[in-house]
Amino acid sequence: MMTLRIVESSADLETWARIKSMVVPNEPVTAEQMVASDEPGRLLLLAERDAVAVGCGIAAPSHFGGRAFVAVRVLAEHRRRGIGTELMHALSAHARSLGREGINAFVYANEPHSIAFVERFGLADADYQLEQVRTVGDESAPELPAGLELVAVAGRREELLAAAWPVALEAYADLPLPGEVTYNLDEWLREEATRPEGSFVAFEDGEIVGWAGLSRHANGDATAEHGLTAVRRDRRGHGIGRALKRTQLRWAAQNGIVELVTWTQRGNEAMQALNRSLGYVDKSKVITYQGPLP
Repeated sequence: MMTLRIVESSADLETWARIKSMVVPNEPVTAEQMVASDEPGRLLLLAERDAVAVGCGIAAPSHFGGRAFVAVRVLAEHRRRGIGTELMHALSAHARSLGREGINAFVYANEPHSIAFVERFGLADADYQLEQVRTVGDESAPELPAGLELVAVAGRREELLAAAWPVALEAYADLPLPGEVTYNLDEWLREEATRPEGSFVAFEDGEIVGWAGLSRHANGDATAEHGLTAVRRDRRGHGIGRALKRTQLRWAAQNGIVELVTWTQRGNEAMQALNRSLGYVDKSKVITYQGPLP
């Protein structure tokens, strides 16, 4: 017998994180990380068969397009038994209760079974996210464009994050995403630059003209993930983005980081090319699927 139940206890959260990490091993997550990333409107579900957890799901407000983010995960040996379908319907009902009418779902391009699942619910390919990785070596100090000063946010994280917010807003508005971005300052302060020592603000003549965030990664302290890299519109094309990324590479080499991970989207081929020129290599591609709630 299959049942669904809401994640409520610490033990439930540990089970949810374990199943999610088993189904998506290259995106491991811990219960502690799920607690830290909690947000209003989020629902976590466990699917159980004969009192044994075999699947999990999440529904939460999405940051773009006015939709809900929905993800269904079922252990391989328990698929094709209706568990994923039941999770999808329950998560969609929750999304409707939040006033959302559409879904953003993310599927790895090399998983035909997952693609078939979301397409069965009427979702369509709308975008992709490309993962690029860089092994950190003996990184030289970058040459900065004339007049550019880069300042680490360590010790001044909230102050400098707030000061960089206008530049971030410009960048979010210009991201080639399938829907308007809805990302607020509180979320930015909570989620961006969780490795503040490796996050930098770029100044020219005392004004902020660029930003590059670095955050913790689920693989552990030896891996870090780039957050937003942004340059003020009127200062793009002047080498500021490259200087920011090379500074982060230098910091990583000096602080025990062995790998950096970054994600970009369809339509941002310029950033993908910049990353490749700095030695990043393409790894995974995740397709964004969108459509009405089932």
